[in-house]
Amino acid sequence: MNARHLLRRWSRIRPGWLRALSRPWRRSLYLRVMLTTVVLSVLVVLVLGNFLLARVTSGLLTAKVDAALVEASSGTTDAQAQFDATDRTDPRSLAQLVDDVVRRLSTGSGPAGLHEILLLRSPRVPASVVLAGRASYDVEEQSIPAALRASVVAAPRQAWTYVDLRYTSGRAVPGLAVGSTVTIPGAGLYELYYLFPLTQEQSTVALVQRTLLGAGVVLVLVLAGIAAMVTRLVVRPVRQAAETAGRLAAGRLQERLPVRGEDDLARLAQAFNAMAANLARQIRALEDLSRVQRRFVSDVSHELRTPLTTVRMAADVLYESRVAFDPASTRSAELLQTQLDRFESLLSDLLEVSRFDAGAAVLDPEQVDLRDLVRRVLDAAAPLAERRGSTVGTALPDSPAVVEADPRRLDRVLRNLVVNAIEHGEGRPILVTVAVSEQAVAVAVRDHGVGLRPGEAALVFNRFWRGDPARARTTGGTGLGLSIALEDARLHGGWLQAWGYPGDGAQFRLTLPRVAGEPLLRSPLPLEPPDSCQARLRAIGAPYRRTAPEATGVSVRLSTGAPAVVPEPGPTGSRHSAETFVTGRAPGAPGVPAETDGG
Repeated sequence: MNARHLLRRWSRIRPGWLRALSRPWRRSLYLRVMLTTVVLSVLVVLVLGNFLLARVTSGLLTAKVDAALVEASSGTTDAQAQFDATDRTDPRSLAQLVDDVVRRLSTGSGPAGLHEILLLRSPRVPASVVLAGRASYDVEEQSIPAALRASVVAAPRQAWTYVDLRYTSGRAVPGLAVGSTVTIPGAGLYELYYLFPLTQEQSTVALVQRTLLGAGVVLVLVLAGIAAMVTRLVVRPVRQAAETAGRLAAGRLQERLPVRGEDDLARLAQAFNAMAANLARQIRALEDLSRVQRRFVSDVSHELRTPLTTVRMAADVLYESRVAFDPASTRSAELLQTQLDRFESLLSDLLEVSRFDAGAAVLDPEQVDLRDLVRRVLDAAAPLAERRGSTVGTALPDSPAVVEADPRRLDRVLRNLVVNAIEHGEGRPILVTVAVSEQAVAVAVRDHGVGLRPGEAALVFNRFWRGDPARARTTGGTGLGLSIALEDARLHGGWLQAWGYPGDGAQFRLTLPRVAGEPLLRSPLPLEPPDSCQARLRAIGAPYRRTAPEATGVSVRLSTGAPAVVPEPGPTGSRHSAETFVTGRAPGAPGVPAETDGG
């Protein structure tokens, strides 16, 4: 499964609230540009802010460490010099000397107490000799980590580390501990520690952090405002172009875009206006041509009425007197009568088509029970079905199938569908099904004749279209019946759809709203008949094996032994589908379902 299929599947299964949130993102270029600018600005500000904060913090700590090492080194040297210059050997005198030295070292921190002094006994000094001292008893000895003490004792040089200064009051602050060793005559090796609180540096870093945060927020807002103004300058002409294009599509051909300046957007507006002018000119020319053609067809149809009436009168006289003619003249009179009937039907259909083209067709709706109309149509088509050897069955609901429709037009649609089914049914059974729902009524005419090849279901409603030009008509049709039936269905606000497959017959489905003018959402009947080979294969799901291939499909035999025909796989392995929508509106448009079965 590739990425496109995964995205398509995710778009179907994601929650409704997520689709609702993503809809403005998909539909608004302005929102996408704004959010993208804000997100990128926040990322840039975060990266730069962290970098600057890290640099400032590193600089402050480096300066503090350097100053602390210098001060600790100077103090240690001074203390060692004082210890070396003493001649005291009494423990009490040495303790007094240690206190004086530690107090003198602590006074170097100033009145603010910038550092604390601790003098701790080294592990090498016997426990009986205790000369430890400190400048402030607020700092606990646990502030000095064991690792630092080990490093100070092991190496004859300064060692330092960051620590948490713990005070006897329970307060803890970050600090810096610098340690070194001093030798006291008569007492041995001791550890001298300078403890520097980093509260001032911490306050400075917090101030810098707040400053960077405030500056970052202001910078993001400024960038968002700039992006909003720039995007508005670009998006506004695009929206105007979209709105103008929509008005042009609605038929307001005089709409144009305003041209301001000489930049790229101005050139775009000029090109759009030129395109709109050319389209309007072409559309008007096509409208004029179509108007002339419709008038020509209407005028010719009307003008032919008079000579046709005269010819009809003469033909009727000849037809009634054919028994007195020789066989050749008799046959000529019969052919003349037949072709005149067909000519009259063609003229009637052409007049009806011209009315549809001119938008002059009107609907005269009334309450009609579709079951009664189907029975009348089948009674009228019974002689034709008998001649063709077809049996016509019905599946009618028990309750009335009442619909608000024009009975004359509805009768014409059903008559076309039934006659076509008999014509192309190859003498096999035909089924007419009527179904009712709360909003719609549907009629499906199913035959088991030659069927439709893939793509032909979209062509059967074209004017004068024939699936097989070599196939002769036996009912004298004009080639306009299904086209007029489609227009009648559109006039009712309904659907006329076709399904077919070669060798499996075809089915035409007419769906009408029960109340004229109401939108259609679903049809009570499926477009694909449940007895089709494809439906049986999907329903059974049984294993099959291939047999001899046919022209447009492969014959398969189900495990039950029933033969069927399924589509031949295409180049990509997918199966061709002969099921096609033919409706008054495009599939997926408002009020038209996008499912393949239309319901």
